[in-house]
Amino acid sequence: MSKTRKQAPARAQAATAVATCDGDGAAGDGAAPTGVSRRRLLGTAGATGLVLGAGGGAAGYAATRPEEPAALTTVGATEAMFHGKHQPGITTPLQARGHLVAFDLAAGAGRKEAATLLRRWSAVAKELMAGRPAAGAPDGPGHDTGIALDAGPSSLTVTFGFGRTFFARTGLTGRLPAALDPLPVFSADALDAKRSNGDLWVQIGADDALVAFHALRALQKEAAGTARVRWQMNGFNRTPGATARPMTARNLMGQIDGTGNPKPSEEDFGRRVFVPASPGKPQEWMEGGSYAVVRRIRMLLDDWEKLPVERQERVIGRRKADGAPLSGGTETTEMDLDKAGPDGRLVIPDNAHARISSPEENGGAAMLRRPFSYHDGITEDGTPDAGLLFICWQADPFRGFVPVQRKLDRGDALSPFLRHEASGVFAVPGGAAEGEYVGQRLLES
Repeated sequence: MSKTRKQAPARAQAATAVATCDGDGAAGDGAAPTGVSRRRLLGTAGATGLVLGAGGGAAGYAATRPEEPAALTTVGATEAMFHGKHQPGITTPLQARGHLVAFDLAAGAGRKEAATLLRRWSAVAKELMAGRPAAGAPDGPGHDTGIALDAGPSSLTVTFGFGRTFFARTGLTGRLPAALDPLPVFSADALDAKRSNGDLWVQIGADDALVAFHALRALQKEAAGTARVRWQMNGFNRTPGATARPMTARNLMGQIDGTGNPKPSEEDFGRRVFVPASPGKPQEWMEGGSYAVVRRIRMLLDDWEKLPVERQERVIGRRKADGAPLSGGTETTEMDLDKAGPDGRLVIPDNAHARISSPEENGGAAMLRRPFSYHDGITEDGTPDAGLLFICWQADPFRGFVPVQRKLDRGDALSPFLRHEASGVFAVPGGAAEGEYVGQRLLES
């Protein structure tokens, strides 16, 4: 669910709610994302909540500003909901800026300390996602820095997950899901252990870079003394609203990426993406949650860009200009995997990436891909350190990611242009109900 907040031109107007519908909320089992959104018209005193709702720096900044803050656009005003059946950041449309960060619990920290941290993190995330300052939980060290004072919610989402090692460190091995078993080794793996896995995982996304960084900084501060950063990765996507109509994003190879994603309107969407209820079983705390497979995939762009477009299209199996399958039609036309050309060869080659990764070729296995691109500069050999922060969501990685990646591993024409440099699997519990923090059903069970 999301809602859009706007500032009204009249100084005297306070927060007035107006109902509207935006359709980008969390999806239920087999149903399209639904959710009633609200437009909140805020007075120009910096959104009254910004002044009255903070106990620290941001409130002071707002109170002493010499001019009225600018009204928010739709991009800045859109607000994702913290509470719900599912955590935000899973079915949320792609965001312009993202941070992925993994933490390891500090020496001596266990279940009690982890619960306290998740309680603090949830309180901060709820405030920031509403566009309010991160005043911090009552028992936390939080103090808002004012970094995102003017930006509004900007579709901020914060998503929390648990790695396999978290369960031993908190004495919860009896609740460890089998879905967190280590992934198989794949031929394209060149994994850096220091940038893989972790006890805790946080995904931050927003449509404003300052809002995303603000959330990252606030959560890192809250973790002090309880958990330390293991690794962090920063990503980006096209800015929402840059095109007149929504379009599937392109990756750094210039290819439209995400056409074959499961759609919330599909009958089995919820079954594929979210964990069903399992009353009385050790993993019942995962109801409404999902499993995230996170892979840092470096693209060998210099090699890729040497290929003529026609060759690139045969590697992918789709036209580069519009994402349509080589068998014809538009981006959303189903691939005709049996169609042959005048020469008798398959129009979509048998080793094309789109063919090999399609559910039809993998016994129906599917996952919801929601990536960010990344660029971390130029390496010593002069090649760009750039590629994809691949994130996919599924009810079980061994029914979603693993069978597809195994198939790709055996002959994907795209594999020579990719290098998997980091990896992790995280159990992302269902959303927090009102009055709950994320992970409470695990940590207090």
